[in-house]
Amino acid sequence: MSRIFGANGIMVRVLYFASPALILLIWEIMARLKWVDVRLFSAPSLILRSFIPIAASGELSMHILVSAERIVLGFLIGSLAGVILGLLMGLFPPIRAALGPMVAATFPIPKLAIMPLILLVFGLGETSKVVTIAVGVFYLVLINTMTGVLNIDKIYLDVAKSFGASKRDFYLTVALPGALPMIFAGLKLGMGTALLLIVAAELSAAKAGVGYMIWRAYDMFDIERMFVGLINISLLGYIFSNLLDLLERVIIPWKGR
Repeated sequence: MSRIFGANGIMVRVLYFASPALILLIWEIMARLKWVDVRLFSAPSLILRSFIPIAASGELSMHILVSAERIVLGFLIGSLAGVILGLLMGLFPPIRAALGPMVAATFPIPKLAIMPLILLVFGLGETSKVVTIAVGVFYLVLINTMTGVLNIDKIYLDVAKSFGASKRDFYLTVALPGALPMIFAGLKLGMGTALLLIVAAELSAAKAGVGYMIWRAYDMFDIERMFVGLINISLLGYIFSNLLDLLERVIIPWKGR
């Protein structure tokens, strides 16, 4: 029975792949029976009919590549800064005491609320969009990294000091590996935030990108085109999430044991 209904059983795998198709089928039936207002929610068949020419013309791939580049750049910048500062705040109480209140005070500010300030400082070009995403990712990675370091068993830190580990060895063999599970938790949260922010960032003076495509379709009341953009944002999220899972399994294989 466990082979069928267990955590990795056949039924679970079938549901994993079949549930999206089942939802689309129910949606299509409801649209055809006019149980939903197709002017607002359209139907999967109509969205597919709109999707084909957009994809065939190369327009969709262009928007996806532009958005993916902004997401990756902002994510890398925010993640790198968050990991470095999180390690420092976790390892050194004076740095934590100096920066902790500032982080606690600025973290709750909605990142969309500081977009006008980012636009004033960095202008309407690509930089402001990348910075918006980087700021959103930064806090989540920083807080998770610091928490990961603080949760490392003190015995490992004491052993490293007792054996005279250099600062470099201490960072690379104790602090960083010990915090990696929490760092990856922060990276996954950060990626979700990056996808939220890209749509808002591309609302401001963008000329390409999936977010721009969604807002443009909304302005034109082109519901099918808007859904094409939304579906592609979700696909981007799915791909990035799986890439992070793969990277996590490679870097910290012991976590799943």
